[in-house]
Amino acid sequence: MANIKSQIKRNRQKERARNRAVRSELRTSVKAAEEAFGTEQAATAVAVAVRRIDKAAQKGVLHRNAAARQKSRLMRRLNAG
Repeated sequence: MANIKSQIKRNRQKERARNRAVRSELRTSVKAAEEAFGTEQAATAVAVAVRRIDKAAQKGVLHRNAAARQKSRLMRRLNAG
């Protein structure tokens, strides 16, 4: 752990940038999956979104329960239609 103020701030900036990138990628894939519902690519799009959600939870960007909830909602919509 750094004990220099500027290095602590730099570490926060890097972590925030990484989290933003992961979250953005996650939202994009979830949006693509939602748009794919009702088509033959729906299952593939949902699988990609679920992988992204799992990665985000693994990296600590999403809480594991929030990730489970998002995956559950996607799967429910996929199976319903």
